[in-house]
Amino acid sequence: QELLEFNKNIKINNIFLTYPNSNQAVLKNISLEIKAKSKIGIVGSTGSGKTTLVDFILGLLSADNGSLSVDGKIINQSNLRSWQKIIGYVPQQVYLVDDSIRANIAFGVQNHKINQHVVEEVAKIANIHEFIIKELPNGYDSIVGERGVRLSGGQLQRIGIARAIYHNPKLLILDEATSALDNITERDLMDALLNIKNRITIIMIAHRLSTIKSCDEIILLDSGEIKAKGSYANLDLSSDLFKKMAKPNN
Repeated sequence: QELLEFNKNIKINNIFLTYPNSNQAVLKNISLEIKAKSKIGIVGSTGSGKTTLVDFILGLLSADNGSLSVDGKIINQSNLRSWQKIIGYVPQQVYLVDDSIRANIAFGVQNHKINQHVVEEVAKIANIHEFIIKELPNGYDSIVGERGVRLSGGQLQRIGIARAIYHNPKLLILDEATSALDNITERDLMDALLNIKNRITIIMIAHRLSTIKSCDEIILLDSGEIKAKGSYANLDLSSDLFKKMAKPNN
């Protein structure tokens, strides 16, 4: 397959998307430009289309109309795998295999090919390195148990984030990936992600608006449509829907 470059932007043009056996469009006339090396937040109520939009960007869903292009190249079946290879993805529920911490971070890499230096670097970015070396009996060789049963939800998520950036993706997508973290750990992780922002594009779906406060641009979805976009400060001034979401307890 052709190699795909991502140095300028992602463009979503007039997307309409309907799920099979449904007459109701989940995404309606979505047009969006995401600049390379920017940090984008996507917010909205349950059912607003956040995860569907991300699944479309990932190439997991096809649109009824419209297109997705990267640096001017339309993403289609001929280059979809090339596009997916430069994406790191962290879901809300991270799946771990019953193996070592090291193997789970470098997921899919044969043991003798794992780069321990990179493993530790991405663990530091994900704010999990200190826990691994100080709290686990065998450090990076510690076995996580079936589905990570020996780890807390927050620890699972941080290993998932380390895994997503191990292969040095150009785009990192976090789908409510910090929802299991306490506020302090989440803040530390956001600070760490800011440190790699100058070399990676980040798209974040978040429930807590505090998570996406530092984003360059925030996309507000409602009923499958973009209702507003801009910085946190701008949306807090101009969007009643955003202000309602931003009330304390959100």
